[in-house]
Order: sequence, then C-alpha cells, then structure tokens
Amino acid sequence: MLTVDSLCAGYGEARVLRDVSLTVAAGEIVTLVGRNGAGKTTLLRCLMGLHAPSAGSITFLGDARFHTRPAHRRARAGLGYVPDDRGIYATLSVEENLLLPPVVGPDPWPLDRIYATFPVLRQRRRAAGTHLSGGEQQMLALARVLRSGARLLLCDEPTEGLSPLLVQQIGDILRQIKAAGVTVLLIEQNLHFATSVADRHHLLAQGRVVEALDNDQVREREHELLAYLGI
Repeated sequence: MLTVDSLCAGYGEARVLRDVSLTVAAGEIVTLVGRNGAGKTTLLRCLMGLHAPSAGSITFLGDARFHTRPAHRRARAGLGYVPDDRGIYATLSVEENLLLPPVVGPDPWPLDRIYATFPVLRQRRRAAGTHLSGGEQQMLALARVLRSGARLLLCDEPTEGLSPLLVQQIGDILRQIKAAGVTVLLIEQNLHFATSVADRHHLLAQGRVVEALDNDQVREREHELLAYLGI
C-alpha cells in the first residue's frame, strides 16, 4: 500500500530524515519507534504532505508521484492523519466534530458504524470537546479520520498520557479497525502496546530506519530497546 524510498527532510539546514525507506502492506499495523527527535513525526508530516521532503519518493496505492501531491489530494486518495495534539474542536460537540470535516476519502464510515465501533462517543455525542477525557479525545480523533474516508491512518502516539485502561481500549479499537481492513502506521513508545497491536516495527535513530523488527524480536530485546529509548 505504501512505499517510502530514500526520503530526506529537514528544517532549514538541520537534516531530520536521512534516506528513510520502509513499506506498509494493506491491512497491516506498523509502528515507528525511536527516541524523541529521531524524526518520527516529521516522517508522518511528510507522508501527509504537511512538510516537503528534500529528496526521495513516496508511493501510495501505485501512485509513484504521491510525494508531489498536495495534502488535500493525499486525503482524497485515502490517507488520514491523527496528530499527537488530536485537533479536537473544543467548543463543538462530539457529533459536530464528527460531522464538520468533509468526507473526502474513498471509504467513509457512516455515523452509525462510528458509534458502533466507539460506543463511548455515542454516549458523549452532545458533550463539548473540552469536556472529554484524553482517551475520549483520542477516540474522537481516530473516529473523525475514519469518517472522512481514510484507508491508511497515520497516528502520532495515540496512547501518550493515557491510563493503562484507556491504553487497552485504544488497542481494542485499533484491532477492530485492522479487522475492518484499515491500515495503520503509528508512532508508539510503549513497546508492550506496540507488540499487542502491530505486525512489524521500524526503529528510527538519527533520522534513519536502522532496524525492522517483528514482535518476537521486540520481545526478545525488550530490555535493550527500553534502555535505548530511555524508558
């Protein structure tokens, strides 16, 4: 579904991504793991068209020129971005947050399907964004992108700052999304969570993908990886 080849990017003279290459197959959940400053968020922003790479290419669903498309064209092709700040409209209700963004992608989820997958959002549909917990906001951010029609979700640390119970709920939802055929590329520092939901993991260091690991390899090297990540 997605191929990134030798992608480079930076800010001014500071290079952040250095020849990043990776693939994501349809129906997979794949994580990006690395220390703060490794380039994970910059990579997601480059994929979504919010930051321009200086070199390399991005192919999405066979479109080898995808890296030249503007962000709105990428959204129409089925790419969706869930940023780490979640982007919730604070004064709007849950349902207004869901209905306001336009449906642009090829596989939009209708509202009844959203509420079936996220029952807490049905219960809180009239609550303002400011009255939601962090976990509810994260669910709303995921649901909004699904309603827009995304086939591939780019998620930036969806479990950051959440309690263990809410982390488990986010994991359950990601597994449901995968079972429904949606592909996910996510940034995740919680290795236990990563191995519970994802198929493969890319370790980023100093702007490069230095290793690709499966779940067994992550579990075998858990102490080493935790020490490396500074967790």
